[in-house]
Amino acid sequence: MNTITAFLLVMLMAISSYAQKIEVCHSCPTSTLKKAIAKAKDFDTIIVKKGTYKEHGILIDKPLTIIGKNYPKIDGESKGEIITIVANNVTVDGLFIVNVGTSYTQDYAAVRIRRSKHFTIKNLVLEKLFFGIYVEKSSHGKIYHNKIIGDAIQEYNSGNGIQLWYSNHIEIEHNHVEQVRDGIYLEFSDDCIIKNNVSTQNLRYGLHFMFSNRDVYSDNTFENNGAGVAVMFSKKIKMINNIFKENWGTASYGMLLKEINDAEITGNIFEENTVGINIEGSNRITYKNNNFTNNGWAIKVRGACYSNWFLGNNFLYNSFDVSYNSNVNDNVFNKNYWSNYTGYDLDKNGIGDVPYRPVKLFSYIVNKTPETIILMRSLFIDIIDFSEKVSPVFTPNNLLDHNPSIKKITW
Repeated sequence: MNTITAFLLVMLMAISSYAQKIEVCHSCPTSTLKKAIAKAKDFDTIIVKKGTYKEHGILIDKPLTIIGKNYPKIDGESKGEIITIVANNVTVDGLFIVNVGTSYTQDYAAVRIRRSKHFTIKNLVLEKLFFGIYVEKSSHGKIYHNKIIGDAIQEYNSGNGIQLWYSNHIEIEHNHVEQVRDGIYLEFSDDCIIKNNVSTQNLRYGLHFMFSNRDVYSDNTFENNGAGVAVMFSKKIKMINNIFKENWGTASYGMLLKEINDAEITGNIFEENTVGINIEGSNRITYKNNNFTNNGWAIKVRGACYSNWFLGNNFLYNSFDVSYNSNVNDNVFNKNYWSNYTGYDLDKNGIGDVPYRPVKLFSYIVNKTPETIILMRSLFIDIIDFSEKVSPVFTPNNLLDHNPSIKKITW
């Protein structure tokens, strides 16, 4: 152990030995959270006992641990922001926070973290909110096990459940967010981990992020949101083992990718969405071991998408497996399972002997003229799809899976 490490340990032990606990209750000497914060010294612990505390504009400007016992209610009375953290090393745990103020000029939040490091926000219940947890220009924080329940009806006067802005190295795990504008929103936020969250029944997106790089999204559920999930203008992201389900509507999709590069999308489930993945201007992405089941379109490619790999995915009972709006293809499809494949496997090696062409002429027609969808499953459509399959004119001639799997792929 070097001298500097030993010195730091001694200092931490000295600080902890002087740290005190302050209790907050209606019959205690300290009856409000604001008074407790004013009274506390650095690294003290504040215990808030069960009860209702009508407070807003609570400023935490020193390193503290605030713990609620039996979920005391902090009622902001719709007067503005409720808790604002502007110090490092702050923990807020176990509070029930309600009635955040609504404004057309300010983004009031139940909890705002501003220019803070090493914070922890956990076990909160947030209701009747504008924004839930809003993190700005902060880093190395943790947002765990929170329940955020909004009552948003219209987008213009509602906020997001968890929002990051210019914040890096944030962990967002095991949160439940519903009925807000965007469940989880990131902008200019790099190297974050979003894991094991449920984001459902939100007005717009279950997840929405822009200009955020090297983030990892795993084991989340995004279900029954207004427009699904939007992933924009980012690079080197990983989306692994998530569920995108029941995002239905004329402008809905499991996931929208726009200007995404050098990413990995692996092990996800896209089920019962209008569009599983809508792709625009996204390049060098590996789509591997995903399940696309009962979607309108499993994958819809809208041009300028190059050097992407689709490997070992299951395409199961989608109305359209793959849709292109041009006849140019620079992407690779290999060893996927297609429920619509009717080829054979004479050598019994598990790979179809005849390549599969997943893009149908009818999907091209529907892209150009959406009203023609009413002709789906008619004999006429079967005939034109067969003719295009034999001699492609409008669809990419080289878009083939040369090694289609005969059986559904399991991992």
